[in-house]
Amino acid sequence: MTRTTKTLLINIVFIILAIGVYKLFPNIRTKNLSAPTKSASTLSGTIGATVPEQTGQCHMNGELPDAKCTPGVIDPRVVQSNIDQTICASGYSKSIRPPVSYTDSLKTQQMQQYGFTDSIRLHEEDHLISLELGGSPTDPKNIWPEPHASPNPKDNVEDFLHAAVCNGRVSLHEAQQRIAVNWTTAEQGL
Repeated sequence: MTRTTKTLLINIVFIILAIGVYKLFPNIRTKNLSAPTKSASTLSGTIGATVPEQTGQCHMNGELPDAKCTPGVIDPRVVQSNIDQTICASGYSKSIRPPVSYTDSLKTQQMQQYGFTDSIRLHEEDHLISLELGGSPTDPKNIWPEPHASPNPKDNVEDFLHAAVCNGRVSLHEAQQRIAVNWTTAEQGL
């Protein structure tokens, strides 16, 4: 075997190993030291907070989470016919809320996925479809590192929709769809 062939084979093996490591550990990122630092972008709408430039695989859409990374997931145990025993019963959300150890670990992982580099304290690990609207308590596709500390404007929307569902102004399904699609407009027309 010639030296050129050996070098080529070594390079191919190295590339295959690198791809394998990246697939096993997708959160590994290399830092591009030559890239200029970008300034924070301002979120549009009522909140007016700033978030850092996002470099991850998930991206905020204004105030909304990435629809592919965080589409919202419902809890199949909560249906219209049992809302009086579930979401409309006092203390229900607290009884199914995941432990902080779970959400803190997930928050760290999702901060990387969303590419946030600011302080973890500046984010609330929030359920897109809230627990009080029958959202899944633990599915990562229903939880994201919302770039605002709690309480925040989304909490008011959740409370409004919860009251609307429990007093019969809107169906559970409609409320879940409204908040999953765009929580900033979910109250409109109700």
